[in-house]
Amino acid sequence: MTSTRDFLTDAPLAGTLVGTDFDGWSDALRAEFEAHSHDGHVGSRLLSENDRVRVWEIRLAPGERWHAHRHVLDYFWTAVTAGRSRQHTADGTTREVSYDAGETRHFRFTAGEFLLHDIENVGDTELVFTTVEHRDSENEALAL
Repeated sequence: MTSTRDFLTDAPLAGTLVGTDFDGWSDALRAEFEAHSHDGHVGSRLLSENDRVRVWEIRLAPGERWHAHRHVLDYFWTAVTAGRSRQHTADGTTREVSYDAGETRHFRFTAGEFLLHDIENVGDTELVFTTVEHRDSENEALAL
């Protein structure tokens, strides 16, 4: 994967690009990305952690959002439920994504790479993900 200023630029990001250059971003959203730029809480609940993995859950009601957070470890997510989201990423893009239950996407980061984004449930049903981070990645795990 390649990066610009160490930001992951060719990640297998899902969805349809609906905005670029921070178009539509509020001042509050920009401030949140700054405040959470090194936040390693990649889910709303840490289910399990050991020396090999961290297992997270994200559970979002319709209209609910999980704040900006930074991925630095190799990881994968699986959509437990079908649904739709809107995501902003630190490069100023906004994507709208539809998920099928069981859909899974894998990410790998070389030294210094990261993905900083948020997620909002824009569907009308609960959106649930399981995310597994691999602790043996090229980057050190962020402190929680």
